[in-house]
Amino acid sequence: MPAPDDLTAASAPGPDAPTTPAVSVIVPVHNTLRYLDRCLDSVFAQTLDRRRIEVIAVDDGSTDGSAERLAELARRHPGLTVLRQDASGGAGRPRNTGLDHARGDYVFFLDSDDRLGPEALERLTRMADRCGSDVVCGRIVGAEGRAAPVDLRTTSDRVSVFDSPVYWSLAAYKLFRRSFLEEHGLRFVEGRLLGEDLPFGSTALLRAKTVSVVADHDCYHLHGRDDDSNASRQDTDWCDYLGYIGTVLDGVAAEVPPGAERDKLMVRHFHGEILMPFGAAYLARDPAGRQRMAAAARPLVERYGTDRVRAALPPGLRLRAHCLRAGLDDALDAVVEADTARQPGPPHLGDDGRVYAGYPLFRDPRHALPDACYDLTDRVVVRQRLIRRRWAGGVLHLRGTAALPPLAADTVEIQLRRGGTVHHVPAHCSDGAWHAAVDPATAADGELLTDGTWGLKIVVSAHGAAGAAGPALRREAWLVPEEGADEEEFAPRIVGRGPAGPSVAALFLSHPHGHLHLDLDRAGDRRPLGADLHGTATRGRFGRAALTARLTLPGCPADAELGLILRDATRTVALRTTVERGAGDHRTVRSRLRRGPRGTWRVALRVTAGALSQELPVRAADGRTPLTLTLPGTPRPPR
Repeated sequence: MPAPDDLTAASAPGPDAPTTPAVSVIVPVHNTLRYLDRCLDSVFAQTLDRRRIEVIAVDDGSTDGSAERLAELARRHPGLTVLRQDASGGAGRPRNTGLDHARGDYVFFLDSDDRLGPEALERLTRMADRCGSDVVCGRIVGAEGRAAPVDLRTTSDRVSVFDSPVYWSLAAYKLFRRSFLEEHGLRFVEGRLLGEDLPFGSTALLRAKTVSVVADHDCYHLHGRDDDSNASRQDTDWCDYLGYIGTVLDGVAAEVPPGAERDKLMVRHFHGEILMPFGAAYLARDPAGRQRMAAAARPLVERYGTDRVRAALPPGLRLRAHCLRAGLDDALDAVVEADTARQPGPPHLGDDGRVYAGYPLFRDPRHALPDACYDLTDRVVVRQRLIRRRWAGGVLHLRGTAALPPLAADTVEIQLRRGGTVHHVPAHCSDGAWHAAVDPATAADGELLTDGTWGLKIVVSAHGAAGAAGPALRREAWLVPEEGADEEEFAPRIVGRGPAGPSVAALFLSHPHGHLHLDLDRAGDRRPLGADLHGTATRGRFGRAALTARLTLPGCPADAELGLILRDATRTVALRTTVERGAGDHRTVRSRLRRGPRGTWRVALRVTAGALSQELPVRAADGRTPLTLTLPGTPRPPR
């Protein structure tokens, strides 16, 4: 069915539709027929009340049947408005058209080849309502070959664009308060296929009073097209593009004065816009075309590439910026070719203890390229996984992997830290895997590890060509177990410590970072044994009582004594107890009473192992209520 010729084709609103929608979803459409249903169905399936959602699809001169499909959908879906206009050469004008017609308290820009997560609008608007947000950034996930521009991991009511990753995605797909956009007259650049949302996105984030993040839900699915026709993948007049980027950066500079905060923003623009064209697109030009691109980028590097900005770039981009600024066209070609046509050489540890990237022309006397352009020492961090923790015979065995990308891990040690005290436990390391055994009896560099809470760190070292005799690079990190750790590994247990006798040892994770710690406590007060201790008390026909308790006692010595006791406010009665050892570390203890002192008694279990003695309260079968036993006194013998 042909599309209507007038500008607007709208379905009639439902009889109960609110006067003002909560959110207007603006969808620019240009020849995306094959993706339209997926996109709009994701809006129609939102958990937010459909009557609170206004959908404005703006067809920008499609020739593939998109306009006809939109008209059909508008007749079937209340709240969908379809606008038509001539092709404008980019998403800017259709977004502006949709914004001019929007009535919602908020607006959300959805590209017609992408889709929303099912609860996206509900979660985003709830955050904006609660926090008074001008901008809410939802978690973006990539699909079908497209990567998310930024990985938002922490939901936050309020973030700073200078100290969070939100500025690294200036794309339009966010929730904006419409009155905020109108107050600042924010509109998209029209007629540009690439980068039309940069001034809009940067100005909105810099002027917003509150920017919030919803990171605990996949709000936006960024799809790649199977015909590779996404705007970001199209050929571009890069000289014109770089000139346009200059105006964008001038706008950012007008919002933020010179200094560290502006430089943080510029690092993002050097990554995303200024140096991005200097890859395959640069190599595809002839020498004259390459010189024109370099000439277009050079003023931007000179104007905004401060020392702080260049130092924050990785070596490949740092070298590009230096070559552009210094007019070293041949060196620029070599660096770009190393990244694009072939891989850079492996990094190496220099005789000065610094790590240098393997790009060409390093210390080449024919080229004035400073060592600082290659230096990636400060970017080398430990990549480690703590895969397994297991107690065996009172010794804690730790296994994991560690590396210092891009260097190999030559040696690994585990450090035990408490206050200013540090003890070293060597680890066996082979092919990036390591194993260490922490014995509390010898962990203090061969001596007894004292009572207290010890943090566990991993220290990884890499050596240069000279081996252990030459300079080494060392990095350390807290040990953090992988998710899904076995709770039994963290249960308090009895460990021997040589002449010092047994202690209670327990692993635990610090809050909120989850760093692994070892707590040694001879008294066992901080982390008592028997967390699963529970029992029953029964009375026989002639008043005889029977007590049964079960618990797990990891590491309990074979000669340890376990005895049930009764306690009231002033008295303690020790009971004759039998102990049954089950599989693993499980114990069952029993006592029978023919008679006993009158009263209501709390039941406990006394555990004695050498100098270690603990009294553990027994809980009833529900695991919460203390187990009690009421005795009427010595019973009369039956006739």
